[in-house]
Formats: sequence, structure tokens, C-alpha cells
Amino acid sequence: MTGRGPIETATTELATWLTGAAGEPVPIGPPRTDGDGLTLWPMDLRPARQTRSSGAVREPYRFTIRYLLCVTGPAGLDRLDRVLTAATSDGSYPVVLEAGDPTLWTALGAAPRPALLIDVPAQVDHPTPAAPPVLRPLRLHQLAVRSLAGRVVGPEDQPLAAMRVELPGSPSATHTDPDGRFLIVGVPHDPEHPAPVRLRLTGRGLVLTADVDADEDDIVIVCAPPTN
Repeated sequence: MTGRGPIETATTELATWLTGAAGEPVPIGPPRTDGDGLTLWPMDLRPARQTRSSGAVREPYRFTIRYLLCVTGPAGLDRLDRVLTAATSDGSYPVVLEAGDPTLWTALGAAPRPALLIDVPAQVDHPTPAAPPVLRPLRLHQLAVRSLAGRVVGPEDQPLAAMRVELPGSPSATHTDPDGRFLIVGVPHDPEHPAPVRLRLTGRGLVLTADVDADEDDIVIVCAPPTN
């Protein structure tokens, strides 16, 4: 069996509060022609401003439920007075005095009568996925750091000076010297799982990336001239 949804939960909580404010239970249903008191009816669902989700956690979907609280007989006027006083005193539920539109009552098939609109915020919660169980002890693995040395050249092995060479996502960056040579320090290195290192090069109208082998003693990066 599943739990109550957000609309049912909001309606039950509002009805409980109205019972305390009015001094008697308030039935849930459309406006009636018989009886003597109040009726509560969820009439409209309205969008609310959403919060952007990030990562694996999904933010709730937010909306507003608009309820119609109306009089069903002479005794309902006193009950409505009590609810209005309680709502404006403790601020539990915001009330809207816009229920006098004749088209509303025509749509409900009821005669116009004193009523309040009550807006209640609600939300649909998205459960956070459970993290997978840890099946083996955690092992700390410290990465070493190393330096990358190489050259940046153009066609016919011409050295390219003043080219910026950087390791994306880190502060490691340098410029090539007049011979096109560069030295990047502080490059993370995992000898158990070697992988190419991506470098970003800019200058002379060029912006490019190069995946290099960190185990090479003298890395050579060839830059083609930009095409028009």
C-alpha cells in the first residue's frame, strides 16, 4: 500500500486546521444547497516556481492547490468569520478574497454566496537513489605528480614560440620558449592505470587540444596553421 499523495495530504491537513478554526468539522465536497455550515473543495492546481536540480539529487516539483471554502447556510457565516479571523491572525494559510466571480458559481451550478479562496503550497518529492553497497574495504590511493617536457612545432618541424600550453582544469600552464620547448609540472600520474594526458594549446590564431603519452621523454606536438 502506498502513502498519501501531496494533494490528499494537503487537503487533509487543511481540513484539520479548518475544523479547529471553525469549531466543527468541515466536509470536503463541492458547494451544496442543503446543510448549514461550510464546505471545502480543491478547485484548481497552479504552477509554482521550480528550483533547478543539480547532481543526482532531484528537487521536488512544486505547485499550489487553490481551495474554495464557502457557506452552505446561515450558520456558515459565523464559521466563515472564525476561519477568516484565524487565517489573518496566525498566517497559517493565505486567503484570497476573489471568490465572488459569477462565472465561478455558474460553473459550479450553485448560487453565489460568501466564500474564501485558500492557496496551499504542495510538492511532489523525488526520492534520492540509494547508494550502492560497499562490497569491499575502501582503499586510499595517492596519485603521484610528474612533469611533462616537450616541443611544439609547426610544419617542417619549425619551433613555435610563445604558445600557451596548459593542463585543463588545473593551474598548471606555461609558454613555449624560442625553441618551442615547454615544461608542465604538477601533472597527476597513476602508474597502475596509465592514461593519455590532454593538453590545451593556444596562440598564433590556434586553439587546439592534444592527447600525449606521459611516458615519452620528449613529447612533440605538431600544430597545423589555421585554414581560411
